[in-house]
Amino acid sequence: MGITGYFELQWKCLVVVALRLLFLVPAGVPARSGDSYLKDNITVRQGDSAVLKCSMDNKVSRVAWLNRTTILFTGNEKWSLDPRVVLLNTAVNEYSIKILNVNLYDEGPYVCSILTNKKPESTKVHLIVQVPARIVNVSTDVSVNEGSNVSLMCLAIGRPEPSILWKFRSSKGNRIVTEGEYVEMTGITKDMSGSYDCITSNDISPPDVRTVQVTVNYPPVISRARSTGTAVGQKGVLWCEASAVPLADFQWFKGERRILNGFNGVKIENKGKQSMLTFFNVSEEDYGNYTCVAINTLGITNASIILYGPGAIHDVNNAALSPTCSLLLLTLLLTLSLLSKF
Repeated sequence: MGITGYFELQWKCLVVVALRLLFLVPAGVPARSGDSYLKDNITVRQGDSAVLKCSMDNKVSRVAWLNRTTILFTGNEKWSLDPRVVLLNTAVNEYSIKILNVNLYDEGPYVCSILTNKKPESTKVHLIVQVPARIVNVSTDVSVNEGSNVSLMCLAIGRPEPSILWKFRSSKGNRIVTEGEYVEMTGITKDMSGSYDCITSNDISPPDVRTVQVTVNYPPVISRARSTGTAVGQKGVLWCEASAVPLADFQWFKGERRILNGFNGVKIENKGKQSMLTFFNVSEEDYGNYTCVAINTLGITNASIILYGPGAIHDVNNAALSPTCSLLLLTLLLTLSLLSKF
């Protein structure tokens, strides 16, 4: 550092010290009783503007604004290098500054120092910066097998300290799960599969929401199956439905013989959870017991379904049955009894 730079630095230090002595606002030392008073705290949201007001009369000879140990303005002369801090042209008896785009580091005490008739006074204002609640880290979507343990996490920041609420959304409705950063689920079931919303708020702005999708994998369960009675030459449809994650693949059997799509004019059509076996021209040979099999990576299940003719129902109603028809009727009744429980 050259001699000129050295003397320039010393001169600035002397000016700062002189101003502090003049306005009696030493850093870290409270003003004497009667020399200052505390104005109401000013609370602003991060990103907004803050106006710090200071009242004075026409007897003022010197005035300045200070922030902690930094001089912002002396009279109309700006000392702060921060372009966000500006002096407002307000009423004659008011000396106010404005801080644009307020941030956290702007929080703290501000002092307006006034020299009146050689008697210094100061007004202290404490600026409080509030920060809207914001989620900064949340669990990714989860896919687990039924019976597993699941832990979800959601971290948020804000001032004041934000609250965190977890809400569960599914096809059966919505409900509050818990409060706090974590959700712990042990022995998860397929009914717990759905969307979990992490909602954080501190009433400074609208809540911040993030969603975690939880998928529970489970083996197929045949929920519905339908037998049908169809006359020879007519169209007949056997139908079954299986719930499973991932979706089940379907196979149809008659006895031990697997039925292939398109074989003997039979069509197999799978749509999501449902499978249909269609006979476009039913024959006597088509009547009998069929098995719908549902398979995924976690398991396999099946249901028996019967294609029967209207004559068999007529015979049943008239109680004139051959041994073969009796066996068929017994099978039908057992099947219908089982289906009624679904």
